[in-house]
Amino acid sequence: MLALLAQTAPELISDNQLNVAKLQELLGEDRVASDEHYELSWAGKTAARREIQKTSSHTLRPDANNPAQAQHMLIEGENLEVLRVLQKSYYGKVKMIYIDPPYNTGNDSFVYPDNYSETLDEYQRRTGEKNEAGYLNKQSLWKKNSKESGQYHSAWLSMMYPRLYLARNLLRDDGVIFISIDDNEAANLKLLCDEVFGSENFIANVLWQKKYAVSNDDPGIAPMHDHIFVYQKTPSFERNLLPRTEKQLLRYKNLDNDPRGDWGSDNYVSNKSRFERPTLWYPIKHPKSGADVWPDESAVWRYSKDRHETMVAENRLYWGPGQSYEKPRLKRFLTEIQDGTVPSTWWPFEMVGHNDEGQKETGELIGKKIFSTPKPVRLLNQILSIATKSDSLILDFFAGSGTIAQAVMELNLKDGGSRQCICVQMPEVLDEDSEAYKAGYRTIADITRARIDKVIAKLKAEHPDKTAKLACAHFTLAPSNFKVWRGDANSAEALREQLQLFQSAEKQATGTQDQPAQTAMLAELLLKHGLGALGVHAISKPTDMAGATVYRVLMPDNTLMLLCFDPYTEALKTDIVQAKPAQVVMLNSCFVGPKADELLANLQLELAGLDIGLTVI
Repeated sequence: MLALLAQTAPELISDNQLNVAKLQELLGEDRVASDEHYELSWAGKTAARREIQKTSSHTLRPDANNPAQAQHMLIEGENLEVLRVLQKSYYGKVKMIYIDPPYNTGNDSFVYPDNYSETLDEYQRRTGEKNEAGYLNKQSLWKKNSKESGQYHSAWLSMMYPRLYLARNLLRDDGVIFISIDDNEAANLKLLCDEVFGSENFIANVLWQKKYAVSNDDPGIAPMHDHIFVYQKTPSFERNLLPRTEKQLLRYKNLDNDPRGDWGSDNYVSNKSRFERPTLWYPIKHPKSGADVWPDESAVWRYSKDRHETMVAENRLYWGPGQSYEKPRLKRFLTEIQDGTVPSTWWPFEMVGHNDEGQKETGELIGKKIFSTPKPVRLLNQILSIATKSDSLILDFFAGSGTIAQAVMELNLKDGGSRQCICVQMPEVLDEDSEAYKAGYRTIADITRARIDKVIAKLKAEHPDKTAKLACAHFTLAPSNFKVWRGDANSAEALREQLQLFQSAEKQATGTQDQPAQTAMLAELLLKHGLGALGVHAISKPTDMAGATVYRVLMPDNTLMLLCFDPYTEALKTDIVQAKPAQVVMLNSCFVGPKADELLANLQLELAGLDIGLTVI
C-alpha cells in the first residue's frame, strides 16, 4: 500500500511512513472532520463506558433456608453489580435474556450514576448511611428521572449501556436477547443495541398489542402497542417454529378423502402478469367440462406447464365440491409442511395476552394492584417457545414481579424441559401509600420472591408427581467475604499495613447460627471458580477429614474439588491425597504457627507432584 501511494502521491510518504496530516490536506477542506462519524452519543457516555471495565468486590450470599437443590434462582441486588458478579460463572452460558427495563416515562426510577467502587467506610464517611446489616444502602442513589431534566434521555442511556454490554458477555454464541420498551425510548434503544450487539445482529422489532381497547382519556392517538427488540449475539441463533393454534389447524381438512390426510388449499395463480411470466400463461383442462381454462393476464399460473401436469397426476389440485370451481386450488398437505409456523413481528393480544391479563394473573397470586403493568405469562411463553431449548439457561435482570420465572416453570411442566431461570431484582423500597406496602411488602424484590414462591406452591399442588424437585434458591448481593487489595497504598507504611491485613484473606466472620460464615465463603468461591451459584447442588454434605471440615464439589467435568477453611495438619494432607481430587482450595489462614510458610510450600510441592492443583486464597 505504501509503495502504491509513493508512486501516485510521493509527498505523502516520509521516512517510509504515511504522513496523515499531508493526506488530510490532499483530501481537501470539505473532508469529514476526524471527530465526526455515525454513532449514538449522549452526555455521560464516556463515564458509562468506564462502568463496563470495573470489577466487582461483591458476591452472592445464599439464603440460610435455601433448598438442597434448586433449578432456579432469584438474586436481590442492584443489577449492574450482579451482572459483574455473574461474569466469571456464566460468561457465554445464557441462551436467552429477556428484560423489561424502565420505560423512562418520567414516572419510573432507576440508578444513576453507577458508582459503587467505594468502600463501606468511605461511603459512610461521605453519607453517614448504612442499612441494618451494615452494607451500602444504595437505595439512596435511586433517583426519579424527570422529563424536565436536561439530561433526561442521557441518564437513561447511561443506565442501560453498561448493563446491555455485560449482558451480551453472558450470552452463548447462539444466544438472543428480547427487550421490552415503549415509544419513549424505542428509537434510542434501537441505536444503542445496534452499537452493543451490532446492527447486523438485529433480528426483529416485534409489536405487541398490549391493550384490547382505546382509553377515552388517551391524548392524541392512543398507544396500543409496546416494542420488543430482538438481537442475537452472533448469526448462529436459530429460532424455533411456533406450534399451530387450533384456529390455524381448522384450515386443514380432508374434503376429498385423500389418503395423504388433511390438507389446506392455496392459490394456484401467482401475482405475475403474462408479460412478466409468458411461459406461465397457458390453458389447462377443466376435469369436469373438459374446457380450456386460462388464468387472468394479470395473474398467471404458479407453475410451468410440465409441473402442472405433475400436479394433476399426483392429485394435488382441488376444483371444489363436485368440481364446481372455475379455477383449481393447490392442496398443501399438513404432513408435508414444516411442523409449526414462522413467528411474525405482529403479536395481537388474542395470541399472547394484554396488560389486563397480566394484572389478573398477578392479582390471583399476590393480590390486586400489587404490581403495575406486569407482562402476561402468555407473552413470555411465546418468547421462550421461539428462543429456547428444553435445557436452556434464561436470565432476566429487570425481573419485576417475576413473570419470566412463572413462564419458565410452566413451560418446563408442559414439555418436560429442564430450563433454568435466573431472576435479578433490586430491592427498591416501596411507597408507604402503595397497595403493595399496605399488603405487607416492603420492596419490589419482596414481590418477586412472593410470586415465585406462590407459583411453585401452586404447581406442586396441581402436579405433585412432576414437581417434586421444583425449587428456587435465593441469593442477596453482598460485600465479598474476602478482603480487597487496595491499589492506592502510596507509602511504605501503607504497604506494610496492607501486608499485615492480608495475613488472612477472609474478613472477620459474619455468619449466624443458621448460616455459618463458611457457607457464605463457599458460595463465593464457587462463583470465583466459574461454577455459578446454582452449582451449590453439586456439593455433598461437608465431610470430616482428620478433624477438619471439608466440602466436596463435583466439577462439570466430573473431577473432584475439595474446599477447606480449617487449620491445616499433616493428617489432613494424607486424607486429601487419598481422595485424589483435581483441585484443592484453602485459605491462607489455614496455615498457622511459626512454620506456616514451610507447611504451605511443602504441600504445594507434594500436590503438584501428584497433579493436584492447589489454590490458596
